[in-house]
Amino acid sequence: MSESAVETGTTRAPVFAFERGDRVLVLAHLGVAFIALLLGAAAGMLQGLQRTGYIKWPDAVGYYQLLTLHGVALALIFTTLFIIGFLLAGTAKTLGGRLHTVDRVWAWIGWIMMVVGTAMGTVSILNNSATVLYTFYAPLKASPWFYVAMALVVVGSWLGGVAIFTAYARWRRQHRGQVSPLFAYMSVATMILWIIATLGVAIEVLFQLIPMAFGWVPRVNVELSRTLFWYFGHPLVYFWLLPAYIYWYVNIPQIIKGKLFSDSLPRLTFVLFILYSIPVGFHHQFNEPGIANGWKILAAALTLTVVVPSLMTVFAMFATFEMAGRAQGATGRFAWLRKLPWKDVRFFAPFLGMVMFIPGGAGGVVNASYQLNQVIHNTLWVTGHFHMTLSSAVTLTFFGIAYWLVPALTNRKLTWRVNNLGIFQAWLWFIGMLLNAVPMHIVGLLGEPRRTAFTTYNDNPVVQPWLPYWPVMGMSGIFLFLSIMLFLGAMIYLWWFAPRLDTPAEFPIGEVKDKSHPTPMILERWPLWIALTGVLVLIVYTVPLVDMIQTPPPSSPPIRSW
Repeated sequence: MSESAVETGTTRAPVFAFERGDRVLVLAHLGVAFIALLLGAAAGMLQGLQRTGYIKWPDAVGYYQLLTLHGVALALIFTTLFIIGFLLAGTAKTLGGRLHTVDRVWAWIGWIMMVVGTAMGTVSILNNSATVLYTFYAPLKASPWFYVAMALVVVGSWLGGVAIFTAYARWRRQHRGQVSPLFAYMSVATMILWIIATLGVAIEVLFQLIPMAFGWVPRVNVELSRTLFWYFGHPLVYFWLLPAYIYWYVNIPQIIKGKLFSDSLPRLTFVLFILYSIPVGFHHQFNEPGIANGWKILAAALTLTVVVPSLMTVFAMFATFEMAGRAQGATGRFAWLRKLPWKDVRFFAPFLGMVMFIPGGAGGVVNASYQLNQVIHNTLWVTGHFHMTLSSAVTLTFFGIAYWLVPALTNRKLTWRVNNLGIFQAWLWFIGMLLNAVPMHIVGLLGEPRRTAFTTYNDNPVVQPWLPYWPVMGMSGIFLFLSIMLFLGAMIYLWWFAPRLDTPAEFPIGEVKDKSHPTPMILERWPLWIALTGVLVLIVYTVPLVDMIQTPPPSSPPIRSW
């Protein structure tokens, strides 16, 4: 690692250079993530065109096969590899400038497991032996090797978390009584949430799905399986979202020549996300008869409390934006907006994601409401919400991260041409996602179901109000795929062909404003917050799970429906 001081706008920031071992490790994670992004984007465009009637595939290529590849590659593989790579990079930067050998060993073992699992799962999907969508609901029966593959990905991701934990624990031992760097703290929080959440799907895969797929058991408890999945499925959303929040809180203030509004507030928001986002999976099961209404109502109440840390984030971000603008001379009520770096893709792409997250979050409140959920349950509204959150807020933020992280790792320059291309690419994605998600919300309210291939239901009159929106949704897939191709082209250029720099590229880490209140050390007491999370999980899940096991509903034999 080498450091010196260079001018960065109105601030002076240390120049940071990755050690070779850390650079290769992070690039390995990003490289696999980008391959998954390409596969998932191509499958998404093709299945979108098929679903809206633009094209018809031969019987050898199934709609649900493409839909499975789209979901697994993007929702599980791309996100997980990119997130762990980003967190490892920031952990190396903020905890002494490098990862130690033991940290790298854990991360490399995890990476190998994830890559092997990704390859096995992809082969299973492409040979049509695992067309079970990314949720792989029982009693649908995929190849047993698909479930083994998913287990490898999950356990491998845990080891990536271990690498972050060991680096954090070492720093805490060496700096007793000090508040840890904010990026590292939030990385630890993200991986704690992830590991607690994935315990549910790990139990499902190991003790239900793998035995079912190998034929070791004749039947499967479907209700228990779905409950274990959704124990994982909802906090999965926050595993995607929290790294975006890290970027918004920690990295963007440096990019906009500002300072963090507070150090305590982002730490508190992440603690609240751990507490409130895990024990809420029942709100995905409102229409399942085997769960008592009281537990569903409790889950709905807890889900709505997640709005609180999200609103805290909105407040903190716009406070940071306004302080940055006023520090640069803005005096009018909204003049600070003009001071933001609208021509910098590192800021502009995530800002578009923030804008899209506003309606996406509002739609989430509808999903979590016990009564309103009855209107939109299992309709395309849910898919539209999914695309406004993961595919918009999170993905646009990941774009903004990649445009500076790859040059920082390869010591190359983010040229103005690539920067401008990135702004165009972000606009293309934003517009494409509007054309995709807004019609999905509308036809969802009109009753169109999700997870269905193209059909006119024998020209039933109920379908007629949906038809005008299908061409728009189909064309949106082309916009989005073109945006992905531009992004990947930019990444290839920044990885191998952009001009090399004499000094390392900037790794932006913001500073807290001078008059910020001291951070309470209780926020660093992870055993307390993990224990409280465990208590909430036990309160919500103990009685329903015991009931599902002791007095189970009729089980089902495995089914292959394709």
